[in-house]
Amino acid sequence: MPTVTISGKYQVVIPKEIRKLLGLRKGQRMIVLVKDGVINLIPKKELSSMKGIFKGMDTRNLREETERL
Repeated sequence: MPTVTISGKYQVVIPKEIRKLLGLRKGQRMIVLVKDGVINLIPKKELSSMKGIFKGMDTRNLREETERL
């Protein structure tokens, strides 16, 4: 299990094997969540990287029908 050390500036370096596994790149932003004393770093994805993820999705019946008066 990889470990990290907190620097004097409170910085940590993500180990190379983890960066490679997750495809992290220099300058990438991370979301930081803390719950029950555990720190989670979640790679923030650019909106443009999600283009086309719903291609071919059936869009019928996505909304509830509203009663018209």
